[in-house]
Parts: sequence; structure tokens; C-alpha cells
Amino acid sequence: MPSRLPGATSAYPGRVAPTVLLGAVLLAAGGGLLTVGMLGWQRRLPRNRVAGVRTPATLRSQEAFTAGNRVAAPPVLAAGAVCVLGGALAFGARDAALWVLVGGVGVAALVLVAAGGVLGDRAASMVRPAGCGGCACGAGDCGR
Repeated sequence: MPSRLPGATSAYPGRVAPTVLLGAVLLAAGGGLLTVGMLGWQRRLPRNRVAGVRTPATLRSQEAFTAGNRVAAPPVLAAGAVCVLGGALAFGARDAALWVLVGGVGVAALVLVAAGGVLGDRAASMVRPAGCGGCACGAGDCGR
């Protein structure tokens, strides 16, 4: 642990303490995930190049994108909640506990987001193209 300078109010004079920095990063990530998750759940997330489940199946149509992100919303919301909770706890953590907390939160959030992506991709792949009347839509589409 860094030694304090005489008269310094922090062990990190002139710098942001790691607890503050990592806590803020986790809170920001959690806020973003909660926003994307809520918009997906409410079917208000527009098809874009940045946020949401973006696979070939979800980008096939607006209906597929909406369906995929609605199914992915619960795990994405859970990842956001984990990040927000971890960010709040990071402000009080010190030394090794801080790094274990941030690592655990990061892994948990990545696993939840990946699960949401897989579920969203599967849901989007089940959405039939608009105007599809069944097997006449194309080769191999009858098996879905």
C-alpha cells in the first residue's frame, strides 16, 4: 500500500484512488447494460451498430432484432445489476479485496451478457422473414 505523505488526505495525492476509478467504471458499465436491457425488454432498442445482440440472425430484420433483444434482456439486466452492485461495493473495498471483487464482477457480467447473446441469437433465428408462407420461402427453412 502506498505510504501517505505528511499532511496528505489521501494515499494517492494528485491521483484518483483505484477504488474510485474502478467503482466508477463498474457503475458506468452497469448503467449502460441496464439501459440496453430495459430498451430491449420494452422493444424500443433500435437496430444499430453499437448496442444490443448483433448477430447475423438478429440483423436480418427489425423483427428479428427486436425478438432477439427482448429474449436477451433478462440476462443483460442481471449483468447491469451485478455491475452496479459491484461498483457500489468497490468504493469501500481495499487492496486485494478490491481486485477480487472487480474480477468476480467482471467475469459474472461477461458470462451473463454472453448467455443473453446466445439466447437472443437463438430467438432471432426462429423469426421467419416477413411474407414467408412456409416451405416455399427457401431451401432448408422448413425445418425451423
